[in-house]
This record gives sequence, structure tokens and C-alpha cells, in this order.
Amino acid sequence: MTDGPDKFIWYELMTSDQDAAITFYTGVVGWTAADQNMADLDFRYTILSAGDRPVGGLMALSDDMKAGGARPGWVGVIGVADTDAAAKRIEEAGGAIHMPPGDIPNVGRFAIVADPGGAMFELMTPLPMEQEPPPVPPQTIGHVGWHELHAADGGEKALAFYSGQFGWTADGAMDMGPMGQYRFFATGGDMVGATMDKPAEMPAGAWQYYFTVDAIDAAVERVKAGGGQIAMGPMEVPGGNWIVNGIDPQGAHFALVAATR
Repeated sequence: MTDGPDKFIWYELMTSDQDAAITFYTGVVGWTAADQNMADLDFRYTILSAGDRPVGGLMALSDDMKAGGARPGWVGVIGVADTDAAAKRIEEAGGAIHMPPGDIPNVGRFAIVADPGGAMFELMTPLPMEQEPPPVPPQTIGHVGWHELHAADGGEKALAFYSGQFGWTADGAMDMGPMGQYRFFATGGDMVGATMDKPAEMPAGAWQYYFTVDAIDAAVERVKAGGGQIAMGPMEVPGGNWIVNGIDPQGAHFALVAATR
């Protein structure tokens, strides 16, 4: 772990149909997929990569997860120096621990938590690496280009929570009229996302991750061809990028961003 604010380091999709999800996302985003060969795991885990750089993982929801009400969805992983201490602080600040800290052999220590508004994410303390990979340049195809929190307790309060927990800093805001303020945040000087008030129709707070693609219209056609749905967009956003929000064939929400239409 490097010094400075804690950042998103990994993204995981929990889904009801692992093979179908692999086919969909490799087709839409352009990732390659390879099952992780780990004898210590009692389930199948697939690594998704952009070129030779792993971006995230994919696994099937277990029967126990489904029985507990889990649904297909993406979860972001924030890297921390001490998972146990971070989980405790989150709970003390009004958040929740959904899965207590535990070890993943040869990977690190993790926990599944939620902020006070119910938005879930993971904590991870990776095992030490001989050399950390270099930062990914902005708008790199296949990587997450934006992080957006729909906050149940309001964008301002949510940003204060994450700033206190992980050292993120406010980086300006944009007035969205009746939808409130879109509050940008930075991690280590880089603007990487924003918080906003949760729409009334959303049952709970949630994170949304924008995967960078080559061009938005072509990506929309791939989504439709793969059996997914477009929930919003294409829409141009300040700065000139184009975005869409979508739902994959298993019901997981996702978003795409591109520099060109």
C-alpha cells in the first residue's frame, strides 16, 4: 500500500450466471477473462483484464447469498492499510459490517461493509507486492473512469463520511437543479468521482462504476446485442465525455463512459 488517501483498487461482480456475465462484459467492454487457479478457494473466481492489467473479478452468487437477499451487482474494493481497524471505524461512524474481516489465501484480508446510507463496498488489505503497478492514465479503455455514489443520506453528508474514513477531499460541485448538488471528490489530487442525493425511486444508497469504452454509440449497440438494457443515455456530460447507464442480462446495474460519441 502506498501512502496517501485510500483508493478503489478492484471491482467485483457477483452474478447469477457466471458464464453469461463473462460473455456479456467481454463483448461490451472488451475485457479478457480467465479463471483464477486457486486451490484454497471453494468457488470459481474469474479475473477480468484490460490488456495485461487485471481490473476486477467475477463470481457467482452462492445459494446462501441468494437466500440472504443478495442480487447481482458490482462492488468496489477500497484498499486500506488495516482492514480490521477500518471496518471498526466504519461501524463506529454509523456504517455496517456485512461480512467481518477475514483472509483470502495469497491475496490479503478483506471485509464487506456499508456506509451509513446503506451503500455497500469492500475493504482490502492486499499482501505486500514486490512492486506496485504504475497508475493507469485517465480514460484508459477497460478501466473504471468514474465513481458515482447515490447517497441515501445526502451527497454532502456522504462525502464527509468518506473523507473522514479514507482521506478523500472535496473538489468542487455542480448544481443539478431539482436533483441537488453533484459533489466531486479527489483521492490524492486526482478527481475520480462524485456523490449525489439518491433518487427517491432507489431503495437504498449505491455506488455506480463507469467502465471506459472506445465510443459510446458502438458500446450501446454491443449492450443491446448482448441482451442488456440501456436505462439512461447516451448523454454528454461536462468535460465532453459521453455516458450511459445500463442493466446487464442478470440484472446488475453498470455504467459506461467514453471520450467520443
